[in-house]
Amino acid sequence: MQTDDMPAIPLWINGHAYLTLAPAFLDVRNPASGELLRRTPLCGAPAARQAVAAAQAAVAAWAAQSAAARVALLAALGQALASYAAHFVRLIVEESGKEEALAATEVADAVALLCSPPIGDASGVVAIVGSGAAPLLSSLRLAVPALTAGAALVIRPAPQAPSAIFALAELSARCGFPGGVLNVLHGDDAAVDGLCSAGVRPVLA
Repeated sequence: MQTDDMPAIPLWINGHAYLTLAPAFLDVRNPASGELLRRTPLCGAPAARQAVAAAQAAVAAWAAQSAAARVALLAALGQALASYAAHFVRLIVEESGKEEALAATEVADAVALLCSPPIGDASGVVAIVGSGAAPLLSSLRLAVPALTAGAALVIRPAPQAPSAIFALAELSARCGFPGGVLNVLHGDDAAVDGLCSAGVRPVLA
């Protein structure tokens, strides 16, 4: 099968899936079988600026909500994640090569984190660079406290394992998260550089 026939995973900006014509794409393959699964757009500064602008537009209203309201939305997201746990386990297994039991533990830990979220002290726009070793949980360990504190996020998942974070962003919209509070930017170093040029210093998960 030709790489061009494989679907590209969208970005998530301002509460919506967003397809982009990136300068290049990365083939996402199952590490165990080599099966070609999908393609990750390797975005640069223009997409990074869009994601940061969406977060900046959303952060004031998000921060103005009570901490209790933000915690309730995160708990609702955790409950939704629990109901789709098998789907998220499959995404993690097929993209990271983790054993199913380890992927299930990662999802369960993510559910627990969302359902009992710690209150952080972040503010403004926070950018997070996720890790392929824990495609879901690595970003959430930083994202959840930031969200409870009233920050808006741009998450750049590991390009070889982008789907779990994107799927979580889709769930966040179903749970009532305002558009722009959680944004997903795909890419490699150019995307990270784009975040810096947009005035946000990314944090490594």
